[in-house]
Amino acid sequence: QVQLVESGGGLVQPGGSLRLSCAASGAVSSIYTMGWYRQAPGKQRELVATITSRSRTNYVDSVKGRFTISRDNRKQTVYLQMNALKPEDTAVYYCWRAGDIWGQGTQVTVSS
Repeated sequence: QVQLVESGGGLVQPGGSLRLSCAASGAVSSIYTMGWYRQAPGKQRELVATITSRSRTNYVDSVKGRFTISRDNRKQTVYLQMNALKPEDTAVYYCWRAGDIWGQGTQVTVSS
């Protein structure tokens, strides 16, 4: 059974940075596309970024130039480096793997 465990969320001031990590265990995940979604209070869950097994990336327009997704297949870990954070980035961030596998989520709060 595949498990995804996120870490790295927290409270940060506008303009600050955070790096989220998602460690996969229980099965080989390095061949699958993985990504990050987020859900703000009262809003639908939205795609933030994805990365294929060959590290081809895709981003939602609102984070382009600020967020970077990457992966370390040896460690079966996916990262989301978030820079120049804005209050509207506040949400629960979920790690996702193709095959409808989800992590438990990690809270990111951007506030002064």
